[in-house]
Amino acid sequence: MAHQSELIARDIGAYLHVQEHKSLLRFITCGSVDDGKSTLIGRLLYESKLIFDDQLTQLAADSRRVGTRGGELDFALLVDGLAAEREQGITIDVAYRFFSTERRKFIVADTPGHEQYTRNMVTGASTADLAVILIDARKGVLVQTRRHSYLVHLIGIPRIVLAVNKMDLVGYSQASFDEIVGHYRDFAARLGLTDISAIPLSAVHGDNVIAPSTHMPWYAGPTLLQHLETVEVDAALAGQPFRLPVQWVNRPNAEFRGFAGLIAGGTVHRGDRLRVLPSGREGRVARIVTAGGDLESASAGQSVTLTLDTEVDVSRGDVLAAADAPPQVADQFEATIVWLQDEPMLQGRTYLMKTGTRTLSATVTPLKHRVNVNTLEHEPAERLELNDIGVCELELDRPIPFEAYSESRALGGFILIDRLTNNTAGAGLINFALRRSQNVHWQALDVDKQLRARLKGQKACVLWLTGLSGAGKSTIANLIEKRLAAAGRHTYLLDGDNVRHGLNKDLGFTAQDRVENIRRVAEVARLMVDAGLIVLVSFISPFRSERRMARELFAAGEFFEVFVDTPLAEAERRDVKGLYRKARRGELKNFTGIDSPYETPETPEIHIDTTALNADQAAGSVIAHLASRKVIAGA
Repeated sequence: MAHQSELIARDIGAYLHVQEHKSLLRFITCGSVDDGKSTLIGRLLYESKLIFDDQLTQLAADSRRVGTRGGELDFALLVDGLAAEREQGITIDVAYRFFSTERRKFIVADTPGHEQYTRNMVTGASTADLAVILIDARKGVLVQTRRHSYLVHLIGIPRIVLAVNKMDLVGYSQASFDEIVGHYRDFAARLGLTDISAIPLSAVHGDNVIAPSTHMPWYAGPTLLQHLETVEVDAALAGQPFRLPVQWVNRPNAEFRGFAGLIAGGTVHRGDRLRVLPSGREGRVARIVTAGGDLESASAGQSVTLTLDTEVDVSRGDVLAAADAPPQVADQFEATIVWLQDEPMLQGRTYLMKTGTRTLSATVTPLKHRVNVNTLEHEPAERLELNDIGVCELELDRPIPFEAYSESRALGGFILIDRLTNNTAGAGLINFALRRSQNVHWQALDVDKQLRARLKGQKACVLWLTGLSGAGKSTIANLIEKRLAAAGRHTYLLDGDNVRHGLNKDLGFTAQDRVENIRRVAEVARLMVDAGLIVLVSFISPFRSERRMARELFAAGEFFEVFVDTPLAEAERRDVKGLYRKARRGELKNFTGIDSPYETPETPEIHIDTTALNADQAAGSVIAHLASRKVIAGA
């Protein structure tokens, strides 16, 4: 909806021109449960005369049916659209509303107050320029007030409006207002939040929302709408060094090759020298192309296509940057993570990382601490649960151009994605590159994996045997290695039990230890494949995510997942080591198949049904598969 300007009737062209050139303010409302966030936005729209007649009629009907105001207009219903929100009188999901006044356009995100919906609040805050933090005048600063303030600080929202709501319920007392503002400023100072404007109001009655309140003559500051209309929208991006993450390489014909994207920072002029990162190659801007024609310059917030005066390799995900002030490039970082998934974040687990227009793999190693947002203390932790905030180290599978999130949201922010479900798992902020990522580089070697394998008369690969304890993995792997050795092949067998006597002796059987167990073994297997060996890995490896992580360490055709498929009842019947009996008695915790899950492979290269094949036959089928794939010859 838009403000109904008189220009619409007199000069529609002039009206559209004004709308096009109005500044835009994105802001969020947040705070504890039932502080009046939705009511405030509804009242703001109503008092600004931004509600159409049919909406007002529907609001009146909804207020009588499900409202909480005893038949009066319940402005919260303008924003709370979900049935569950109306039934409970709370906000669950993020509700976005667009509106405009004569002076400015606005996009407001009404975010939930419940702790369990922290992830929803983070989503709404990620693009905001300002946060309106509501406080119930009767309750003062609460846990969720502190949590949301910490998140606002973390996400880098520079300006805060402290809206002390429901002043009518404390008799419009200045003393109550001053006490709350004092307590909040003390807490905010510990976070480094300084740009705070405090406004006393009553969203239900409209006090200080649009017009000054006659009930609070002691307050001489602006109303909420006046503040939102006049607060400076940050134009600092245009003054930063030039940055353009490439979204698309535009190649309509052999004569044109341009690099399209949204300018994330700075200004570019025709003729400027740019550096392509992470490659480091350089070129000068030949053209700045837009739908409306070529430009001589473009600034942050504009979408453009740049062409360069030289043939430079540029791909989606690369960053075009000012050559004299480029961002850093690294593959290891310290980062702050807000966890958004029901499944916990585990040390050693690999996730997909989406940063800008680039997607890559990131491994959590290690989790340094969790932040207690109430006390701001750093607490030791081995995992992050839903809505937790923690600091960890990340290792990426390749270097990326970056800047600290405090300097650039575009180059410092990212999300983590679950590799199996493709659900967003966490939101992250890069703090800095680890020094070791700057000091450690790949050393070029003349003797490579292919040469080592040729000297052995084979192709290097890994056979990854997975299955329940007692499935027969070690027995089958041992038989495979004996046959390969008899044929003169060069092999090595990494067995789950044996490795835990040395390399992984410090690991237990919790979920995070199992993840780290597989990560280490996968890295060792990769080194052995690089040596030209046929590597057999016999591990339960219960989680699909870690098996996929292991697979992606190897080149195409080097990784063979062998599912040794044995029903749980049969594995328990065998129970050579007596482990299942201990687990059933509760003497062995986190035992796969009993109180820890086993995720069966979905598309293994080799599927061995041990109820139909004995160990010798199973080994033979694996050897035959290797021969068919020309890993070995003459088998």
